[in-house]
Amino acid sequence: MNITEAKEKAALIKENIGKVIVGKDEVINNVLICLIADGHVLLEDLPGTGKTMLAKSLSQSINAKFSRIQFTPDLLPADIIGLNVYNRATEQFNFVEGPIITNILLADEINRATPRTQSALLEAMQERQVTVDGVTRKLDTPFFVIATQNPVETAGTFPLPEAELDRFMMELSLGNLSLDEEIKMLKRFEKDEPLESLENVVNASDIVEIRELLNEVKIHDDLIKYIAQVCEVTRADSGTYMGVSPRGSLALLKAAKTSALIDGRDYVLPDDIKKLITPVLLHRILFINRKDKTSREQYLNALVSRIEVPSENFES
Repeated sequence: MNITEAKEKAALIKENIGKVIVGKDEVINNVLICLIADGHVLLEDLPGTGKTMLAKSLSQSINAKFSRIQFTPDLLPADIIGLNVYNRATEQFNFVEGPIITNILLADEINRATPRTQSALLEAMQERQVTVDGVTRKLDTPFFVIATQNPVETAGTFPLPEAELDRFMMELSLGNLSLDEEIKMLKRFEKDEPLESLENVVNASDIVEIRELLNEVKIHDDLIKYIAQVCEVTRADSGTYMGVSPRGSLALLKAAKTSALIDGRDYVLPDDIKKLITPVLLHRILFINRKDKTSREQYLNALVSRIEVPSENFES
């Protein structure tokens, strides 16, 4: 596969998901970036905005194995990972796989589970493996977590710990539809369920092949320096308790390269980085006295505006 073919396959996936999800092209594009970049995505929004539908549409589009976990306060780590069960006939323990053994995992309402259960995902998300009773099992490739959460002000929720938030490449929000978009959605769902007739347009193996092309995407040293400066300013500012970690700066670098790749380029432009700063970095920063997302986003934009954006010709 070459970069042109990768662009074509990415466009097929986005177009296919767009048959179900109305008016959210940027969110769909960012979710695809996370998948190809071997990251994970956290969708935060109120119930009924299409988070689950988006995850199912992506899974169906790439012909991947799909599992869903409905997180609840009584969910245990073994319910996610799996456990060893004694077989009397063979007098041996057999491993019963949990729903985490899949390609695309929908962790629905993840912040309704206790922190202990939430942490069961950490090894799988970071190392692409799970360990049960001292035995480590590698997960299939690709392995992609789409976690959904309701706003933490909603009753019965537990805020995700910073270590877990840092494992998500992006935090996204579908948001409300405009009037025209809602009318279009109602007409689309009036007579049938679009998801039921959604076809596979690529295979899961195609995602792995596209991912291998990331090494061919070049990024200028000035842009690498720009990423480092953006992340550094979040750590140095007096308005933050905690800035972006090195994992966050690596995520921004990889996401920018993936953005260039699915646009059909083998080089990164400043705009590839700029448009991803908020979804990749915002959830990794602890701000002082800034609770709501709007004020945190405005503050991050103000911090980033201090850094001069490189303006050379990066194609050559």
